[in-house]
Amino acid sequence: MDAGRLAIAAVAAALLSGCGAPVEIDYSGPVADWPVQGGDAGNTHASPLTQIDPGNVDALDVAWVYHHGDVRDGSDGGARTTFEATPIVVDDTLYFCTGLNRVIALDPETGAERWTFDPKLRIERLGGPYFYTCRGVSYWRDAAAPKDAVCSARIYTATTDSELIALDARTGAPCTDFGSAGRVNLRAGIGEAPDWEYYTTSPPLVLRDRVVVGSFVADNVRVDAPSGVVRAFDARSGRLLWAWDPVPPGVSRPETSGGPAYAPGTPNVWSILSGDAERGLVFVPTGNAAPDLYGGERKGLDYYSSSVVALRLEDGGVAWHFQTVHHDVWDYDVGTAPLLFQDAAVANGVPALAQATKVGNVFLLDRETGVPLYPVEERPVPQGGALGEALSPTQPFPTHPPPLHPQRVGPEDAFGFTFWDRGRCREKLESLRNDGIFTPPTEEGTLEYPGPAGGMNWGGIAFEPHAGILVANVTRAIAEVRLIPREIYETLPERKVARFPLEFYPMRGTPYGAYRGPVLSPLGAPCNPPPWGTLVGVDLASGEVRWESVLGTTRDMAPFPIWLRLGTPNFGGGSIVTASGLVFIAATTDKFLRAFDLADGEEIWSHRLPFTGNATPLTYRIRRDGRQFVVIAAGGHGFSASGDALVAFALPLP
Repeated sequence: MDAGRLAIAAVAAALLSGCGAPVEIDYSGPVADWPVQGGDAGNTHASPLTQIDPGNVDALDVAWVYHHGDVRDGSDGGARTTFEATPIVVDDTLYFCTGLNRVIALDPETGAERWTFDPKLRIERLGGPYFYTCRGVSYWRDAAAPKDAVCSARIYTATTDSELIALDARTGAPCTDFGSAGRVNLRAGIGEAPDWEYYTTSPPLVLRDRVVVGSFVADNVRVDAPSGVVRAFDARSGRLLWAWDPVPPGVSRPETSGGPAYAPGTPNVWSILSGDAERGLVFVPTGNAAPDLYGGERKGLDYYSSSVVALRLEDGGVAWHFQTVHHDVWDYDVGTAPLLFQDAAVANGVPALAQATKVGNVFLLDRETGVPLYPVEERPVPQGGALGEALSPTQPFPTHPPPLHPQRVGPEDAFGFTFWDRGRCREKLESLRNDGIFTPPTEEGTLEYPGPAGGMNWGGIAFEPHAGILVANVTRAIAEVRLIPREIYETLPERKVARFPLEFYPMRGTPYGAYRGPVLSPLGAPCNPPPWGTLVGVDLASGEVRWESVLGTTRDMAPFPIWLRLGTPNFGGGSIVTASGLVFIAATTDKFLRAFDLADGEEIWSHRLPFTGNATPLTYRIRRDGRQFVVIAAGGHGFSASGDALVAFALPLP
């Protein structure tokens, strides 16, 4: 890092710093790094660290700030950048990626730059409705190579160019023995697709010398969307080891000559994977078969939709799968990483998996079989979908824990800051079909609650093993979904707009296009009652909600003095938990990182960030005489200003 950048970082840190009270730092506790995006391969988001605790967290101060500079605001007509990465810390180095897929290595205690790698994206102007995004990188050490050998430790990253790249962890140079000059083409076998329709945003999963990747596929574009194939590559050579093409059992893959090698239209795996090295299992959360909002043309391809699927690491075969939503026509795909845990008080201590969903449900499953650990009820749900639709008559509902999101909202619940805007919200809710959760999309217009962002989304859930508490951040916001007959849709001038909040989707190959958008009052607030964002602590042994707290304020969305603690929809970020009894989370539309007491959910600390923090934070302490750090990427989510700040907090030195 040059002197100018160091000076800028120092000034920024000084401006961001609070007046941390003097505190005696305890160096007797454990040390720990953060080697995987979710803390560990099981995505528990948990740390054993105790130096920062509920008694001293209010003394946290900014230790350093790093600005990576990769910011595009969309003013040139191209896509905007977001900064949603959760860095990893391993071998005394912090690694992360930017929205433009640069990989950067820093000193984790000072923020000083050690190296950067620029993949030089070919896609200079990403089209479509999406943003430049990279949510993390992965680390692997070659146990068979000398420790000081070139590329004996590697960083893997996947890019908007649909490439998997291996870098030397010490220098950032490409590992030339991996693929072609350090790169593997992830478009192989996918078929024709625009740049913006298929690429990878989540970090690869590295397990037992294998690198496993899924992909993002654009929603609601066409029936024959790119395949949702999941692939494993040799960590040394980049050779393809297996590919799981998520077609139903008994259905043959298409012929490879003259077309894509993998079946189009299948559910994709865009979010974060989990792995169990001991059992040789990879757990993948799946999206929808194409398209999301109408299933009449899927021809059975949604067998694996909206599910958690356990794949054998050895060959990619399916060990088991559990479907969280049947015949999903609500975009309730599984965006949250499966969380692996084992607790003596939960189902007699069997190896378990917790799968959170956009519906607001948490399913507790046997990790080896996929069988629910507690009863899951198939309950009747609304019928009467669009012409040609074949809805499921029932949907699964967990009983332990119960749903963490309200199951219904009606006109009588309409919210407004004034009598006037509340009345407008009531009229809007009265105009939409609303038979409760799982009301199907219709031509007349349907109220969807939870909305398509959740419930719980890709930021993930956390589990503190000593307390036995699962923590989830939940969004409460309604949406309107309307199917538009093809002949009408094609005449709409606004049909080319697919960016939030007005989303128009072509759904080519079906009889319909679609409109989807939030249901807001004339003053811009959600029409459903607050809180619009909550943080929930669940006792997994009893299945009871231990506490529920409001998450976020209207600051940065409403003018002063309308800065109210009403909660906000939370985008991207999840929470982390520490053994000292703290929960750290940003995720809101206001620019704050917050700490909550794990015991009762009380908010006990917050700090203003330069941009919204729509990433999951991390924490680490790398040496016995060192401080514990909490780090958050503050760089927006596409719905807020794009930024580039990585902010580190620690207890102040005397």
